[in-house]
Amino acid sequence: MLKKIPHTYVIVFAIIIIAAILTWFIPPGKYIQETVEVDGKELTTMVFYYADDLPEGYTLDSQVQTWQVLSALFNGFVRQSNIIVFILMLGGAFWIMNQTKAIDVGIMAFLHSTRKLENNRLMRRIGIDNIIIVMVMLLFSAFGAIFGMSEETIAFVIILIPLAISMGYDSITGVCMVYIGAHLGFAGAILNPFTIGIAQGLAGLPLFSGIEYRLFAWVVINIVGIAFVLRYVARIRKNPTSSMMYEEDSYWRKRGQSETENITYYTPKMAWVVYGIVLLVLTAFSFFYPVSTLTIGASSFTVVILPVTTVIFAIAGVFTLRKSVHFFVLLLLAYTILFLIVGVMGYGWYVMEIATLFLGMGIAAGMAVNKHANEIANSFLDGVKDIMSAAIIVGLAGGIIVVLEHGGVIDSILYGLSRSLGQFGNVASVGVMYVIQTIVNVVIPSGSAKAAITMPIMAPFSDLIGISRQATVMAFQFGDGFTNMITPTSGVLIAVLGVARIPYHKWVRWVTPLIVILILLGFLLLIPTVTMELNGF
Repeated sequence: MLKKIPHTYVIVFAIIIIAAILTWFIPPGKYIQETVEVDGKELTTMVFYYADDLPEGYTLDSQVQTWQVLSALFNGFVRQSNIIVFILMLGGAFWIMNQTKAIDVGIMAFLHSTRKLENNRLMRRIGIDNIIIVMVMLLFSAFGAIFGMSEETIAFVIILIPLAISMGYDSITGVCMVYIGAHLGFAGAILNPFTIGIAQGLAGLPLFSGIEYRLFAWVVINIVGIAFVLRYVARIRKNPTSSMMYEEDSYWRKRGQSETENITYYTPKMAWVVYGIVLLVLTAFSFFYPVSTLTIGASSFTVVILPVTTVIFAIAGVFTLRKSVHFFVLLLLAYTILFLIVGVMGYGWYVMEIATLFLGMGIAAGMAVNKHANEIANSFLDGVKDIMSAAIIVGLAGGIIVVLEHGGVIDSILYGLSRSLGQFGNVASVGVMYVIQTIVNVVIPSGSAKAAITMPIMAPFSDLIGISRQATVMAFQFGDGFTNMITPTSGVLIAVLGVARIPYHKWVRWVTPLIVILILLGFLLLIPTVTMELNGF
């Protein structure tokens, strides 16, 4: 008889207990930023002190963690509150939209149009599904590489999983199209300002220098990652029941069984009212923000995107409403995604603004199909209830970091790892740096936070052992990127799995081979940075 696999909550709570036990044996410590003089030049570096040896004026409030494991859920909720509220608002908004049946209509229309392409012999040989999966993954990979898309993937997972299920695949395929795609790009990090930008700045390198080799690395990482996913979906295509998520995906299959062919196409008067309100709002924003400056890496360009998209909405809105309110709701969804991208790239939006945007979309969609205020409110609450388990697991996972922080051992762990760098050859040294960054990513999943702590230590050390600082940045880049797709301390991963209803242990079983391949690939891509003459290195 097979042993029952623990619930995801049990697994995460067990990790919290392990984190607490570590605080019993690892002495607390802290990195302090200090200015030192080297060859007549003042340099800023990070110096580690154990708690008992801290300089005057510095303190470290830490304590061995015992009963605190029981308060980890509360503290984790506080720490991850922005992502938790984001998930709840997103769940409520999409539940309203789902009840309009617009997404069902959109998926049906999309699949109907793509199936026509199968009449082309070349397309049929390549596989329409393969083309769709590759294009979607490359799109999100570009987002991850250029502006560090991560939290935003939670919203897109809700859209892409029903599409993957309708195509005959599973929820893992839907997560791969969005989350894996974005994080392949995140690891490639061509112009990601939150990882490469910060790391190079702290290492004293020109911003986004060495882009040629990073672009090559991004291409290689995507080829390997996407090939792995395509190999998986080929197996699911042949036998959908072979998916480890086949039973759990009954939830998504039932949601998709809406008899779309029997849907009544109509346009209530209220939909025209919503069209007028949205057009008025877009016109106002176009007046106040006639031009927008979008930033991609170190480059910026100014466009008149709001006025142009407002004119397009005015025209497209009429056409969609004359066809059916369902297509108008899909137009609202398309504009929500468009403004999400513009907001992130041009106005520094984060989860609060994105959640507000989707909430507005949900309310507008509900009004467009003539729902009353109480019906919209009840639909929102139903969506919140449906996604509540995902919010709870995010809070619980946040408790892991809280326990380590309150125990004061995160910097001590980092210091112990950094001391392992000894007298190695260049290849071995950059490999050890890579391993250290990979391990540190488990306890510090934030790329920008990890860069702020590790780069002031690693960059000067690379000078001493004869490795270029650019190679050190790439070791950070790969170490930060790949394990984001498996570490339980990543709030975004836990949120995505919660939304997708994929148990953590099943995800680990599926993604581990991919992570191993990517980690080995990362090491191979680091070798040329210390053995070849590369531009910017």
